Amino acid sequence: MRRRRHRRQTAEADLNITPFLNLMIVLVPVLLLSMVFTQTRILELRFPEAGERLDEMVDDGEELALYVIVRDGRLEVGDRNGGVLRRFEPGEEGNPDFAGLRELLKGVKERFPETRNIRLLAGPDTDYQTLVTTMDTVRGYPEVVAADAVTAELFPDIALGDAPAPEGGEADS
Repeated sequence: MRRRRHRRQTAEADLNITPFLNLMIVLVPVLLLSMVFTQTRILELRFPEAGERLDEMVDDGEELALYVIVRDGRLEVGDRNGGVLRRFEPGEEGNPDFAGLRELLKGVKERFPETRNIRLLAGPDTDYQTLVTTMDTVRGYPEVVAADAVTAELFPDIALGDAPAPEGGEADS
């Protein structure tokens, strides 16, 4: 008995791209619309270069060289040329006193309206949220102008760095 060899018929299959096109018709507008609602904010910060000290980051010609040290829930505001202006102890829940910091910086801004720079020095155990909230606090504050809520500028040019070591087991002051 002889077997017959059947040649397979190879028919070209049509490529069905209809489901893919349906997906693209829905997906592209959704992605484009979501881009409008998603806003990414970028802060321009100045970091010290390798080997550069934080004291070298501030121009010597400035009359005010503000810094804020964030360490263990405490805030310390000072001027490099004049020393410590004020220390803020942590609140009841251990959070830094951002309202007090804002009020102090408003007063400093009234006396030195041209100053835009501030150094933010964070301790090694400072958490991210505290650092971001401190940055938001020193950059500006909400203010109502002609029935519109705007952000009034305090010190928008922020330089980040490591906090110096506490002076001799710094006690609560």
